[in-house]
Amino acid sequence: MIVIPQVLDAEAVRSVRARLDAADWIDGNATSGHQSARAKHNRQLAEDSAEAKALGGIVLDALAASPLFVAAALPLKVYPPLFNAYGVGDGFGDHVDSAVRIRAGSDFRVRSDLSATLFLSDAADYDGGELVAEGQAPIKLSAGDMVLYPASSVHHVTPVTRGTRVASFFWVQSMVRDASARAMLFDLDRSIQDLSAAADPGAPALVRLTGLYHNLLRRWAEL
Repeated sequence: MIVIPQVLDAEAVRSVRARLDAADWIDGNATSGHQSARAKHNRQLAEDSAEAKALGGIVLDALAASPLFVAAALPLKVYPPLFNAYGVGDGFGDHVDSAVRIRAGSDFRVRSDLSATLFLSDAADYDGGELVAEGQAPIKLSAGDMVLYPASSVHHVTPVTRGTRVASFFWVQSMVRDASARAMLFDLDRSIQDLSAAADPGAPALVRLTGLYHNLLRRWAEL
Protein backbone atom coordinates (compact mmCIF):
# COMPACT_ATOMS: atom_id res chain seq x y z
CA MET A 1 0.00 0.00 0.00
CA ILE A 2 1.42 3.37 -1.04
CA VAL A 3 0.32 6.52 0.78
CA ILE A 4 0.34 9.70 -1.32
CA PRO A 5 0.01 12.75 0.94
CA GLN A 6 -1.81 15.97 0.07
CA VAL A 7 -3.22 15.05 -3.31
CA LEU A 8 -5.70 17.79 -2.45
CA ASP A 9 -4.63 20.69 -0.25
CA ALA A 10 -6.79 21.99 2.62
CA GLU A 11 -8.53 24.62 0.49
CA ALA A 12 -9.39 22.10 -2.22
CA VAL A 13 -10.71 19.64 0.38
CA ARG A 14 -12.97 22.34 1.87
CA SER A 15 -14.32 23.25 -1.56
CA VAL A 16 -14.96 19.63 -2.56
CA ARG A 17 -16.57 18.80 0.80
CA ALA A 18 -18.88 21.82 0.64
CA ARG A 19 -20.20 20.61 -2.70
CA LEU A 20 -20.47 17.01 -1.54
CA ASP A 21 -22.30 17.98 1.64
CA ALA A 22 -24.93 19.76 -0.46
CA ALA A 23 -25.24 16.97 -3.05
CA ASP A 24 -27.88 14.27 -3.43
CA TRP A 25 -26.68 10.78 -2.48
CA ILE A 26 -27.91 7.36 -3.58
CA ASP A 27 -27.44 3.79 -2.36
CA GLY A 28 -23.78 2.79 -2.71
CA ASN A 29 -24.70 -0.48 -4.38
CA ALA A 30 -25.38 1.39 -7.62
CA THR A 31 -21.89 0.38 -8.79
CA SER A 32 -21.52 -2.92 -6.92
CA GLY A 33 -20.94 -6.32 -8.40
CA HIS A 34 -22.85 -9.36 -7.11
CA GLN A 35 -20.38 -10.18 -4.35
CA SER A 36 -19.89 -6.59 -3.22
CA ALA A 37 -23.62 -5.87 -3.08
CA ARG A 38 -24.00 -8.31 -0.19
CA ALA A 39 -21.17 -6.71 1.80
CA LYS A 40 -21.51 -3.00 1.01
CA HIS A 41 -23.45 -0.52 3.12
CA ASN A 42 -22.85 3.14 2.29
CA ARG A 43 -24.05 6.06 0.17
CA GLN A 44 -22.63 7.24 -3.12
CA LEU A 45 -22.84 10.22 -5.44
CA ALA A 46 -24.62 9.16 -8.63
CA GLU A 47 -21.90 8.36 -11.17
CA ASP A 48 -23.60 10.20 -14.01
CA SER A 49 -24.50 13.31 -11.99
CA ALA A 50 -23.07 16.67 -13.05
CA GLU A 51 -21.59 17.16 -9.57
CA ALA A 52 -19.78 13.80 -9.63
CA LYS A 53 -18.30 14.60 -13.03
CA ALA A 54 -17.18 18.08 -11.97
CA LEU A 55 -15.64 16.93 -8.70
CA GLY A 56 -14.07 13.95 -10.45
CA GLY A 57 -12.36 16.38 -12.81
CA ILE A 58 -10.85 18.19 -9.83
CA VAL A 59 -9.43 14.90 -8.53
CA LEU A 60 -8.07 13.93 -11.96
CA ASP A 61 -6.30 17.29 -12.30
CA ALA A 62 -4.76 16.82 -8.86
CA LEU A 63 -3.55 13.33 -9.75
CA ALA A 64 -1.91 14.60 -12.93
CA ALA A 65 -0.03 17.15 -10.82
CA SER A 66 1.22 14.53 -8.32
CA PRO A 67 4.67 13.16 -9.29
CA LEU A 68 4.41 10.50 -6.57
CA PHE A 69 1.12 9.19 -7.97
CA VAL A 70 2.51 9.07 -11.50
CA ALA A 71 5.69 7.29 -10.33
CA ALA A 72 3.81 4.75 -8.22
CA ALA A 73 0.92 3.97 -10.56
CA LEU A 74 2.43 4.61 -14.02
CA PRO A 75 -1.16 5.30 -15.07
CA LEU A 76 -2.43 4.46 -18.52
CA LYS A 77 -6.12 5.04 -17.70
CA VAL A 78 -7.92 6.25 -14.60
CA TYR A 79 -11.56 5.44 -14.01
CA PRO A 80 -13.48 8.70 -13.41
CA PRO A 81 -13.40 9.21 -9.63
CA LEU A 82 -16.48 8.30 -7.62
CA PHE A 83 -17.50 9.54 -4.17
CA ASN A 84 -18.94 7.70 -1.18
CA ALA A 85 -19.96 8.33 2.40
CA TYR A 86 -20.14 5.95 5.35
CA GLY A 87 -22.38 6.99 8.25
CA VAL A 88 -22.77 5.33 11.62
CA GLY A 89 -23.28 1.60 11.13
CA ASP A 90 -22.06 1.63 7.51
CA GLY A 91 -19.15 -0.51 6.35
CA PHE A 92 -17.95 -2.71 3.51
CA GLY A 93 -17.13 -6.35 4.19
CA ASP A 94 -14.34 -8.40 2.63
CA HIS A 95 -14.34 -8.21 -1.16
CA VAL A 96 -12.12 -8.07 -4.23
CA ASP A 97 -12.67 -5.27 -6.75
CA SER A 98 -13.91 -6.23 -10.21
CA ALA A 99 -11.10 -6.92 -12.67
CA VAL A 100 -12.60 -4.66 -15.34
CA ARG A 101 -14.64 -1.53 -14.68
CA ILE A 102 -16.90 -0.23 -17.45
CA ARG A 103 -18.38 3.25 -17.19
CA ALA A 104 -22.15 3.06 -17.52
CA GLY A 105 -23.49 4.30 -20.84
CA SER A 106 -20.10 4.38 -22.54
CA ASP A 107 -17.39 2.14 -23.98
CA PHE A 108 -14.80 3.45 -21.49
CA ARG A 109 -13.28 0.55 -19.62
CA VAL A 110 -10.36 0.10 -17.25
CA ARG A 111 -8.50 -3.01 -16.15
CA SER A 112 -8.30 -2.44 -12.40
CA ASP A 113 -4.63 -2.97 -11.56
CA LEU A 114 -4.77 -0.54 -8.64
CA SER A 115 -7.51 0.74 -6.36
CA ALA A 116 -7.33 4.19 -4.81
CA THR A 117 -9.04 5.86 -1.86
CA LEU A 118 -8.71 9.62 -1.44
CA PHE A 119 -9.83 10.57 2.07
CA LEU A 120 -12.04 13.67 2.31
CA SER A 121 -12.83 13.54 6.05
CA ASP A 122 -10.31 14.28 8.76
CA ALA A 123 -9.45 11.19 10.76
CA ALA A 124 -10.60 12.89 13.96
CA ASP A 125 -14.09 13.48 12.55
CA TYR A 126 -15.15 9.83 12.67
CA ASP A 127 -14.42 6.54 14.42
CA GLY A 128 -14.06 3.28 12.55
CA GLY A 129 -14.00 3.44 8.76
CA GLU A 130 -10.46 2.06 8.42
CA LEU A 131 -9.45 0.55 5.10
CA VAL A 132 -7.94 -2.88 5.73
CA ALA A 133 -6.23 -4.92 3.00
CA GLU A 134 -5.01 -8.46 3.61
CA GLY A 135 -1.66 -8.55 5.35
CA GLN A 136 -1.55 -4.78 5.83
CA ALA A 137 -2.09 -2.44 8.77
CA PRO A 138 -5.41 -0.54 8.81
CA ILE A 139 -5.34 2.74 6.89
CA LYS A 140 -7.06 5.94 8.02
CA LEU A 141 -5.54 9.08 6.55
CA SER A 142 -5.92 12.84 6.84
CA ALA A 143 -8.30 14.64 4.49
CA GLY A 144 -6.58 15.17 1.14
CA ASP A 145 -4.30 12.12 1.48
CA MET A 146 -4.67 9.05 -0.72
CA VAL A 147 -3.70 5.40 -0.61
CA LEU A 148 -3.00 3.13 -3.59
CA TYR A 149 -3.27 -0.64 -3.20
CA PRO A 150 -3.63 -3.72 -5.42
CA ALA A 151 -7.19 -4.10 -6.69
CA SER A 152 -6.64 -7.86 -6.56
CA SER A 153 -6.31 -7.83 -2.76
CA VAL A 154 -9.09 -8.86 -0.38
CA HIS A 155 -9.97 -5.69 1.54
CA HIS A 156 -12.74 -4.15 3.63
CA VAL A 157 -13.84 -0.95 5.35
CA THR A 158 -14.57 -1.33 9.06
CA PRO A 159 -17.97 -0.09 10.31
CA VAL A 160 -18.18 3.58 11.22
CA THR A 161 -19.21 4.10 14.85
CA ARG A 162 -19.17 7.92 15.01
CA GLY A 163 -19.36 10.68 12.43
CA THR A 164 -19.16 10.28 8.66
CA ARG A 165 -16.33 9.02 6.48
CA VAL A 166 -16.34 10.73 3.05
CA ALA A 167 -13.92 9.70 0.30
CA SER A 168 -13.29 9.52 -3.41
CA PHE A 169 -12.48 6.13 -4.88
CA PHE A 170 -11.43 4.91 -8.29
CA TRP A 171 -9.31 2.40 -10.18
CA VAL A 172 -6.15 2.71 -12.27
CA GLN A 173 -4.97 0.71 -15.25
CA SER A 174 -1.19 0.89 -15.19
CA MET A 175 1.11 0.90 -18.18
CA VAL A 176 2.91 -1.92 -16.32
CA ARG A 177 0.49 -4.73 -15.55
CA ASP A 178 2.86 -6.82 -13.43
CA ALA A 179 2.82 -5.60 -9.82
CA SER A 180 6.36 -6.73 -9.02
CA ALA A 181 7.77 -5.00 -12.11
CA ARG A 182 5.86 -1.85 -11.23
CA ALA A 183 7.22 -1.97 -7.66
CA MET A 184 10.80 -2.32 -8.93
CA LEU A 185 10.35 0.65 -11.25
CA PHE A 186 8.94 2.70 -8.38
CA ASP A 187 11.89 1.85 -6.13
CA LEU A 188 14.32 2.65 -8.93
CA ASP A 189 12.61 5.96 -9.67
CA ARG A 190 12.70 7.00 -6.01
CA SER A 191 16.37 6.05 -5.77
CA ILE A 192 17.19 8.13 -8.84
CA GLN A 193 15.31 11.11 -7.37
CA ASP A 194 17.13 10.79 -4.04
CA LEU A 195 20.51 10.55 -5.73
CA SER A 196 19.72 13.47 -8.03
CA ALA A 197 19.06 15.66 -5.01
CA ALA A 198 22.51 14.91 -3.60
CA ALA A 199 24.65 14.72 -6.73
CA ASP A 200 25.19 16.28 -10.13
CA PRO A 201 22.18 15.21 -12.25
CA GLY A 202 24.60 14.73 -15.14
CA ALA A 203 26.83 12.29 -13.24
CA PRO A 204 27.52 9.22 -15.40
CA ALA A 205 26.12 6.82 -12.77
CA LEU A 206 22.84 8.75 -12.61
CA VAL A 207 22.61 8.87 -16.38
CA ARG A 208 23.06 5.09 -16.50
CA LEU A 209 20.44 4.51 -13.81
CA THR A 210 17.98 6.82 -15.57
CA GLY A 211 18.62 4.97 -18.80
CA LEU A 212 18.03 1.66 -17.02
CA TYR A 213 14.70 2.92 -15.68
CA HIS A 214 13.46 3.98 -19.09
CA ASN A 215 14.71 0.86 -20.82
CA LEU A 216 12.90 -1.33 -18.28
CA LEU A 217 9.76 0.77 -18.65
CA ARG A 218 10.09 0.44 -22.43
CA ARG A 219 10.33 -3.34 -22.06
CA TRP A 220 7.37 -3.71 -19.69
CA ALA A 221 4.96 -0.96 -20.72
CA GLU A 222 1.71 -1.87 -22.50
CA LEU A 223 0.17 1.07 -24.33
